[in-house]
Amino acid sequence: MSRARERGFSLLEAVVAFAILALALGVLLEIFSRASLASQRAAMLARASALAESRLALVEGGAVDLVPGVIEGGETAGLRWSLAVIPLARAGLAAGDPQPYRVEARVRWDEAGRERRVVLPTQRLGAPLP
Repeated sequence: MSRARERGFSLLEAVVAFAILALALGVLLEIFSRASLASQRAAMLARASALAESRLALVEGGAVDLVPGVIEGGETAGLRWSLAVIPLARAGLAAGDPQPYRVEARVRWDEAGRERRVVLPTQRLGAPLP
C-alpha cells in the first residue's frame, strides 16, 4: 500500500459512512416524532379524564339534579363534554326506596381526523320512589 492510501479515507468509504449516518438520523427522527405524538395523546387523554372527573364531581356535590336525560356541555379547550343520567331497573324496589341512576360523564375530541372519547360511569341514588 502506498503512503497516500494509508493516510485517509477513500471517497467510497466516505460516501458509505454518510449513507449510514443519514439512515440512522432518519430512524432517530421517526422515533422522536412518534414519541412526541404519543406524549400529545397522553396529555389530551389526561385533560379529558380530568374534565370528566370534574363533571362527575358536580353530580356528587349535588350541583346537577338526577333527572333522566343528557346534559350537553360546551367546549373546553377543544374538549366537548356531556352528562348522561340513566335510570336503572326498578325490579325489587319498594315505594320509598331511592331510585338508582347510572351517570356517565362523556368527553369527546377530534384527533388526526378521528373522534376520541373518554366515558366515566358511576351510580348514584336519587329521590325516593313514590
